[in-house]
Amino acid sequence: MKLPNGPKTPSLIQTLKFILNPLAVLDNCAKRYGDIYTLNLKSPVVVISNPQALQQILTNDTKGFSVPSKGNKPFEPLMGKHSVIMASGDAHRRQRKLLMPSFHGDRMRCYGDTINQVTSEIMNGWGVGKNFDVRSGMQAITMRVIMQAVFGIYESSRATELEKLLAQMLEAGGSTPLKAAFMIFPILQKDLGEKSYWGKFLRDKQRIYQLIDDEIEERRANPSDSRTDVLSMLMASTDENGEAMTNAELRDELITLLFAGHETTATALTWALYWIHKLPEVGEKLLEELDSLNENFDYNTIYKLPYLNAVYCETLRIYPVAILLFQRKVETPVSLCGYDFEPGTLLYGSIYLVHQREDLYPEPKKFKPERFLERQFSPYEFIPFGGGARRCIGMALAQFEMKLILTKILKNLQLDLIDNGEVKPQRRGLVTGPNRSIQMVVKGKRVAKSRSLETVS
Repeated sequence: MKLPNGPKTPSLIQTLKFILNPLAVLDNCAKRYGDIYTLNLKSPVVVISNPQALQQILTNDTKGFSVPSKGNKPFEPLMGKHSVIMASGDAHRRQRKLLMPSFHGDRMRCYGDTINQVTSEIMNGWGVGKNFDVRSGMQAITMRVIMQAVFGIYESSRATELEKLLAQMLEAGGSTPLKAAFMIFPILQKDLGEKSYWGKFLRDKQRIYQLIDDEIEERRANPSDSRTDVLSMLMASTDENGEAMTNAELRDELITLLFAGHETTATALTWALYWIHKLPEVGEKLLEELDSLNENFDYNTIYKLPYLNAVYCETLRIYPVAILLFQRKVETPVSLCGYDFEPGTLLYGSIYLVHQREDLYPEPKKFKPERFLERQFSPYEFIPFGGGARRCIGMALAQFEMKLILTKILKNLQLDLIDNGEVKPQRRGLVTGPNRSIQMVVKGKRVAKSRSLETVS
């Protein structure tokens, strides 16, 4: 079997380059080799950015392809071996089925008040005339929101300690390319004592496990039908065999939701505020739409605003937080982009490269929300949340949360960038984010034309 062309440099060199600057590797290879090419990242893997090929893969996700557990191995130190991300086959289907009801669209209203309240609390700490780091501000909001949605707590000593340790663990897990290497290369994962890098990581992780286990045991000892948080719902859920999740399964799923639902949304919000204020015409058009809301608007109205949705989509298009789909392994012979692949071949669909296609998105390096008003893109042309059997479970919550937070901030505060210079994406652990701090200043309070964000019964 002949694999598509790709770089001929040694595997170690290719892997290091990909760790340090994955977007440059993807861009350079796409320019040279086109829609499909082979990288040697410890083992050969075929990278695909052709929407038709991705449709073929994702619509046959549970038949002709599988998700190899070793492909997700870098996530295990952060999220645990029982996480839905690590599971495959029947185990993955079981866990996903148990998790899905917590993120169904009908539940969004339950989370709306929490999002609104938390955003107000954090915003009130940004003094007029004072600078603040956008990413830190967004992380503070999304962490408290997800803590409330997942645990139903964020005003307790346990919640405070858990927040702090999760932030430390996330930072240790790969805020820089060098730290990301610890996730990718197991040989580096050596406990050399509590002051060593990996030693501290493991001790923080053990304490997080203890805090979550304590919360689970407390809930089991004092059950309540009135709680609507994710943990309570998962504890009450059973699979088709009547079996509930074990404590270890619950713990790893909760950690996964805390990491995945916090960091990714905070990064996307940071990019959105950057673009909205870097390009005045975008900010003006968005504020005009937000100010046009009548006094009786509700959360559902916010969710459906066309230009807000366009800004949201363009933010996730231009620099997606996740640049690759989960790795797939060919299970039955298949032809993709003119190549015949045998079982065992490893594939990566590239979210980033699909979003950078000139034929789909003219001038792809420019931030242009209007493109999402002018045409509708298929699930294989716009794929920020992945697709197939591994499509992000929290997609509906992320969309809802991001739109409500942006609305709350923009309707109530006048903000400005301290530095209007260019910001580029770079690797941040296992995902991407801005390559430098984005600082903003609160110029004053806004007097909006309509009432502040709230639900209307």
